[in-house]
Amino acid sequence: MYRIGIDVGGTNSDAAIIDINKIDTPSRGVLATCKTPTTSHVTLGIKEAVEKVLLESKVDRSKVLNVAIGTTHFVNAVVENDARRLSKVAVIRLCGPYTKKIPPFCDFPYALRNIIEGPHYYLDGGLEIDGREIATLDPAQIKRTADEIVSQGIQYVAIVGVFSALDHQGIHEEKCKTVLQEYYPSLSVVCSHSIGGPGLLPRENATILNASILAFARKTIKGFRLAMSKLDLSCPLYLTQNDGTLTDAAVAAELPIKTFASGPTNSLMGAAFLQGLDLGDKKMADKQFVVVDIGGTTTDICALLPNGFPRQAPNFVEVAGVRTAFSMPEVFSIGLGGGSRVRQSAEHGGKVTVGPDSVALRLTTDAMVFGGDVMTSTDVVVASGAAANIGQAEKVKHISAELIGAAKADIKRQLERAIDNMKVSSAPVSMLLVGGGSIILTDDLDLDGVEECLRPPHHDSANAVGAAIAKVAGEIDVIEVLAGRDEDAAVEAAKQAAIKAAISNGADESTVQIVEIKKIPLQYVTNKATRFVMKAVGNLKVRDSTVVNGAAASSNGVSSSDTGEDFEAIGEEEVKKAEITKLAKGSLAKPALDVDLTQYRPRVEDGIWYISPVDVEMIASGAGVLGTGGGGSSYLMALYTQNLLRESGAAGKIRVMRPEDLKDSDICVFGAGYGAPSVSDERISSGTDVFTAIDAVNTILGIEDFDAIVTDEIGGGNGLVTMPTSAKYDRPIVDCDLMGRAYPTLEHGTPYVYGFPVLPVATADCKGNCSVTLTAESNKKVESLIRNTCIEMGNSTGTAGRPLEGKIIKKYTVTNTISQAWYLGRAVHLARQTKLDFIEAIASITPVKSLYTGKIVDVTRDVSRGYTVGKVVIAPLSADEEEGTTTTTTTTTSHTSTTPVTEKRHLVIPFQNEYLSAAYVDNEKAEGPEQVICTVPDLISILGQDGEALGSPELRYGLKVRVIGLPAHPLWTSTPEGLRVGGPEFFGLNTEFKAIGEYQKPRSVIDEFDTVVGKGK
Repeated sequence: MYRIGIDVGGTNSDAAIIDINKIDTPSRGVLATCKTPTTSHVTLGIKEAVEKVLLESKVDRSKVLNVAIGTTHFVNAVVENDARRLSKVAVIRLCGPYTKKIPPFCDFPYALRNIIEGPHYYLDGGLEIDGREIATLDPAQIKRTADEIVSQGIQYVAIVGVFSALDHQGIHEEKCKTVLQEYYPSLSVVCSHSIGGPGLLPRENATILNASILAFARKTIKGFRLAMSKLDLSCPLYLTQNDGTLTDAAVAAELPIKTFASGPTNSLMGAAFLQGLDLGDKKMADKQFVVVDIGGTTTDICALLPNGFPRQAPNFVEVAGVRTAFSMPEVFSIGLGGGSRVRQSAEHGGKVTVGPDSVALRLTTDAMVFGGDVMTSTDVVVASGAAANIGQAEKVKHISAELIGAAKADIKRQLERAIDNMKVSSAPVSMLLVGGGSIILTDDLDLDGVEECLRPPHHDSANAVGAAIAKVAGEIDVIEVLAGRDEDAAVEAAKQAAIKAAISNGADESTVQIVEIKKIPLQYVTNKATRFVMKAVGNLKVRDSTVVNGAAASSNGVSSSDTGEDFEAIGEEEVKKAEITKLAKGSLAKPALDVDLTQYRPRVEDGIWYISPVDVEMIASGAGVLGTGGGGSSYLMALYTQNLLRESGAAGKIRVMRPEDLKDSDICVFGAGYGAPSVSDERISSGTDVFTAIDAVNTILGIEDFDAIVTDEIGGGNGLVTMPTSAKYDRPIVDCDLMGRAYPTLEHGTPYVYGFPVLPVATADCKGNCSVTLTAESNKKVESLIRNTCIEMGNSTGTAGRPLEGKIIKKYTVTNTISQAWYLGRAVHLARQTKLDFIEAIASITPVKSLYTGKIVDVTRDVSRGYTVGKVVIAPLSADEEEGTTTTTTTTTSHTSTTPVTEKRHLVIPFQNEYLSAAYVDNEKAEGPEQVICTVPDLISILGQDGEALGSPELRYGLKVRVIGLPAHPLWTSTPEGLRVGGPEFFGLNTEFKAIGEYQKPRSVIDEFDTVVGKGK
């Protein structure tokens, strides 16, 4: 009994045939493999590749159990923005009154949005996080919506229900789909619960992309079936998915997005299989394995988990500039391959570099060993005597031993650094080396940190082998409320649901095992809401031979007279060109891509700053830095505000004023988001909850009008909440906030620290519910009361407290913090555009101290009192890793000094949502004495390689980071009241406050850019 695997790439198509009765032999049952150029017609290319392995293996075609195909064909259509292959999509949200502030398609790049954007609708339905219905489905409403969709000539629909991941079968989404298709059978409908887990916008984006490529996927898979028919193969057809498992062709035709990353995954799974890691004498749990796939142009690296599957990418994945949420392997790619150019620089002492550019497909014509004039890594390997059978060795005899040694050293350096980036721990790894370009890693190159280098048989066709041996998986990604329940029973139920899903997908029941269990407590939630991700995997069930032989008509779905449809394959160069085109056309979510920030000036007139979409992007990035690990993501609020500015009458209304321009008697209101970010990211607000809370407080206090709006906390998403509030009430925002950073509780507002009343406080949702707390024994009690109200309202609400007078704002708030966020964000984005160091850019506008440069080696998390608590340990970079890394930057007031990075101890940072302190320790276990170098209330931020701040939920092993500290406002640091609430004691830290520098009032955007004569610079 045989299985055939095919991997269709942009350059080559690989095929392999395996005898499943011989997989325990040294050959792993591989009978034949081949590599052929991908043709302009997919059907012909597959047919040619399979014919070759059938001819070489001489097997009986009736004994072929199945064919499995991996392809990047579908993702290429999206990346290329190919209107011929993409369809317009209508979007239905089952959300009741929620989610309206961020409509579908709002963060799509312009080019892609113009092709696929159809109408969108907000219908009754959806769930709260505790399982309650937001609103009951209305079939009549659904039918009216269907009429509108069909009247616009649209055939493809994406249904997205709030917290559909709570429901194992997506009942609301499925009922809506049934009503639509019973009313209009021609509609093609995709439900989001079958695409991704929690996080509404990324899941919706992936669902939209899936719906848009449905027609193309169906036709392409019909072509695959046609190829099998022409080959007289009557067995079932499968496609490989992003996680290395199989899906039936019929399912893949409906969920093509799950095959987007199947190409790299096939190589990873094939490598593990060919090396025998699935056999009993190879215990993956005892070792750390990394697969290194070296091609002609790039090297792809991925870590294998103990379950034998690749490590999945965290958080979201961007596809063609669109944030999506579906399972994809985390692959790290570098520009190193068999065709990489080798250069020796006369300007840098004869330094030899390999790549990142490559001759790619021209290797057999341009490389020296083939008669060309370009020195490549393949030439170096042949000249070293390690691959004398390639080309004509005499043509590279002139390459000196010194150059060969230097080139090999550069190859070694690049691979060591790349492998270290993908390690899951600091322990040495076993490396599986595959790919046609793997000859460049010669046997004499011992990689530091690599315990052993394994080159499995048939390594150059690992991708096709991976497709042939792929297993079947069942996965669930749900949120369970565990309060009052037996947690062990809930876990077991989730396991059984995953096992049942695997069997339903075609797995042999006797082989199914749970291979992944994730329990992720949700932040700020007191009902023990926990996200479960469970995956079960088993071998593909072998069907009865009579069923296999008689399956031609049903499984392949084509007749001998059916011509099918062929589609042009997209080569690597075309994909790269398409990506460049996409970036040139800009992105709705990234307006800074479309402007030269060196020339950009915000609009400031007569003391008022009028906010633009570019300003919003700058402020969002800066608010991330000031969020110090917490505060929630500013991404959604930035999208909301940018959308208001583009598509409504908000342009010119969202504006900022100076604190000093307030009159003492002016009334200033504030409103903020309050609750769990994990809820607000899914049950996105309609925007009315904050307004309802503000109006309720004003009504109780008899305030009929007010003069300005104040930001509660500048850190994270709340740093932008006042912008839509400014548009709603047509009142300016004061350039200040009540914290100067992010803090976890309402009582951390600076006026309240100094005795000014916060009550009454209103808490509201988007359904018209509003609760007001009038009296409480303490600010701590206020926090407890409104948190319980927030839980009843679904764990995400708007809140507002007692308005403050201008004289209080001017004395008891942190001033110019909206400006500070803007300057911080501009510094990071400008450094990225101009290739400068972003910390030096930050230091040019505000006091900042570079605390550490290193790599995360450990992260632990737990939940206490509804908050995520834990710690992160960061290790120093090796000497090689420090190459190209900028120096440590410190500032005192307005002067900057630069000194080399010399600290070799580790850094440990505990967090309670926000980062609380930073201390040097002697080892990565954070054991022994600590030297504390910074604590709250000073600000500690961890920045990624691109300068963007990392929230505490985003921390993971292997990330290279920069840690910075910014001095807190004297309201926090110079008085007992400020230190008592904002300092180490409040958070249970056994240390005194450790300051990192002197606070300096942030610059004012208004003062710098005011166009009135004599005001601006």
